[in-house]
Amino acid sequence: MKVGVIGIGAMGKNHARVYSEFEDVEFVGISDLNAEAGNALANKFNCGYFPDYPELLKAVDAVSIAVPTSMHHKIGMDAIRSGVHVLMEKPLASTVEEGEELVRAAKDKGLTLAVGHIERHNPVVEQTKKLLDEGRFGNIITMASRRVSNFPARIRDVGVIMDLGVHDIDIARYLAGSEVKEIYAAGGASGKCDFEDHVTIVMKFENGTVGIVDTNWLTPMRVREMTLTCEKNLIRIDYMAQSIEISSSKLGELDDMNLYKLPMEMETVSVGLRKEEPLKRQLKDFLLAIESGKDPLVTGEDGIMAIKLAQAALQSTCDNIAINFE
Repeated sequence: MKVGVIGIGAMGKNHARVYSEFEDVEFVGISDLNAEAGNALANKFNCGYFPDYPELLKAVDAVSIAVPTSMHHKIGMDAIRSGVHVLMEKPLASTVEEGEELVRAAKDKGLTLAVGHIERHNPVVEQTKKLLDEGRFGNIITMASRRVSNFPARIRDVGVIMDLGVHDIDIARYLAGSEVKEIYAAGGASGKCDFEDHVTIVMKFENGTVGIVDTNWLTPMRVREMTLTCEKNLIRIDYMAQSIEISSSKLGELDDMNLYKLPMEMETVSVGLRKEEPLKRQLKDFLLAIESGKDPLVTGEDGIMAIKLAQAALQSTCDNIAINFE
């Protein structure tokens, strides 16, 4: 299979690196408006540089598109019209309508359209989902995620909801196994950029689970974590460390004369996981979906729902109202 990358910003460079490491594909080349950076990266990975992306589309079977969000729809549609399978970096598009057009076009052409919600491919998410589906933890009561960092110079056309918050919106929906019926968000802009840079999102799911997403560009450190309160256990997952902690407790006999000292026995178990690069798992899943004709882990429909919920969160932040999907 012949593959390529359009856009060599922070994520595009890494797509190029991973494709160049795969032995069972031919990494044809990259396309970017910056000729100097494009030629340098092409030399590094011993592939071609295409100043005009339509020329790259003529030479490949599949492509990763990692350009600014505002360009996703146009370049994605051009790729699909060229008969090329597409992995679109998140978010799928700027609007739900643009995302729906991409999904329809890919289906009409019989092409794979995957969306780069990379945390779905994190081993901690895969293992947590597996244990949840097996009923090990009981039903989820609440999920609370925190995804914070300082301001990223690479972002120019979206706010923190679409850049960071959309990750946890997607993961919460995935782990809940249910659709959102209501969403409320509060946040705003500190003035450091033209968009919202801090927000807390509350999602109520149809199955009763509540999801909370806390995200900002104002914290001077990177945090990527989620806590799940379930009927049987408390689960803490760390996306960067790729670690899972499962806690449980047992209450002994109470002493009415000393309520300060509770006879609580706590047990915490750390789940050992083999660390893997989520991007490598994502690209392998994309290529396997093409070869097998089966859906990728994150479909175009998943990408549409993430946009829909992110836009509802932004509307709620601006209008100070809850958005109901019923």
